Amino acid sequence: MNLTIKALLDLSHTLAGDYLSRFQYPWEALDGIKDLILQLGPTLDPAEYEERSPQVWVHKTASVAPTAFLGAPCVIGPDTEVRHCAFIRGSALVGGGCVVGNSVELKNVILFDGVQTPHYNYVGDSILGYKSHMGAGSITSNVKSDKTLVVVRNGGERLETGRKKFGAILGDHVEVGCNSVLNPGAVVGRGSRVYPLSSVRGTVPPESIFKGPGKIVPQN
Repeated sequence: MNLTIKALLDLSHTLAGDYLSRFQYPWEALDGIKDLILQLGPTLDPAEYEERSPQVWVHKTASVAPTAFLGAPCVIGPDTEVRHCAFIRGSALVGGGCVVGNSVELKNVILFDGVQTPHYNYVGDSILGYKSHMGAGSITSNVKSDKTLVVVRNGGERLETGRKKFGAILGDHVEVGCNSVLNPGAVVGRGSRVYPLSSVRGTVPPESIFKGPGKIVPQN
């Protein structure tokens, strides 16, 4: 499976496009998300974005519930809905037309345009591609139980990330079923679907259906 940024993500659907284009693999960009937002925020058009609190930029067409917490630094894009009791811990670049739902927690993430995390999701140290969707209760697990560095397993290939914290990478148009866990270093290719109640490790090829460990089939 091709794990490069170009193979997984359409960079025209995020404000982080220029930044991401500097890297070969998407997890290489995780370290710089905070600095990216701090550089990007002051350049945003004040006619479109307002700085609601220091280093928190929200598009004027976005809807943010009064009970939501927006931690700095973060950017909330146009027509995005941040619902009641959402918890954005910081270092979150959320695109346009996204949904960040009830009790959803985001930390050190890039959400491309059209991403939906609508119900009880945790997304940390991760990148979610254009119009990807996390079913209710699905989460990214971003630290291994033994606290060792995360390795991406791609068939017989092992890619050392050098990171202790790394959740998941979802390609464009990925669907993750309810109450699934994306284990540290999971990478799901464009257009793939993950069955509910799944525990995903390693990689899922594009245009595939993940039914369970060792049960990955083409969609057609």
